[in-house]
Amino acid sequence: MATVDITGEQFASTVEDNDIVLVDFWAEWCGPCKQFGPTYSAVSEKHPDVVFSKVDTEAEQQLAAEAGITSIPTLMAFREKVLVFSQPGALNAQQLEQVVDAVKALDMEEVHAHVARSQAEAAASAPKQDGTQIPDA
Repeated sequence: MATVDITGEQFASTVEDNDIVLVDFWAEWCGPCKQFGPTYSAVSEKHPDVVFSKVDTEAEQQLAAEAGITSIPTLMAFREKVLVFSQPGALNAQQLEQVVDAVKALDMEEVHAHVARSQAEAAASAPKQDGTQIPDA
């Protein structure tokens, strides 16, 4: 599958509607982005079961800011709507293949359980509406 350019309007539905989504945050003026682009495209052809998307950070500045992008290129990987990988810097083909293989190999039951535990812990330590802390059990 070839790479797909996505906008801020398409980002959420792309992540929600696909099992595995890689996102390359890039810009036209970025030398390392230009070097990474052909590698990203070539690896995408080997994995038709993965959506390889690209976000132009110049055209999609709000999305880049919401995603916390401070350096480009930045590669993010989502599996079952969960961000499971995020790293700035261009990867070579072997490194990118390793990321794809690792994302495919994840035990998503374990990942979802970890996310649920983290959310429960955050909720338990959040201040109550009146500003007081909920005591630990």
